[in-house]
Amino acid sequence: MKHLIETFYTALNNRDADTMISCYHDDVEFEDPGFGKLYGDRAKGMWQMLCKNGTDLKVEFSKVEADEEKGSAHWEAWYTFSKTGRSVHNSIDAQFEFKDGKIIKHTDHFNLHRWASQAIGWKGKLLGGTGFFQKKLIHQTNRLLDKFMTS
Repeated sequence: MKHLIETFYTALNNRDADTMISCYHDDVEFEDPGFGKLYGDRAKGMWQMLCKNGTDLKVEFSKVEADEEKGSAHWEAWYTFSKTGRSVHNSIDAQFEFKDGKIIKHTDHFNLHRWASQAIGWKGKLLGGTGFFQKKLIHQTNRLLDKFMTS
């Protein structure tokens, strides 16, 4: 399963959403601080949206470990946050669960306050660590995902 994780992140660095999605089980559950929980086609759609819009995205991954049931990896992403034009360097720890040779559960952990400070600036530095900010962000990202998936 280590190869599956490596394939996933290599595809992300290449902005190849189709290959990424081929690593996911149809019933996949994804969760991170920016999107909340996404299931199935919405999780897959998120990667399609990010790959399409992330024109300057660069990804590096390391510490990939996996057995037949679970896995983990560390990955870092560099990109321009489109809403503000600010540069972001996000450091993420991922956990995976596998079923039928695919990723059934994918959870990304990162410091939302640090991300918000980079992506949004002083307002992110001030509010990025609050539950209010996270709820608003999840609402906004899911609205963008809805719009992307219906276009």
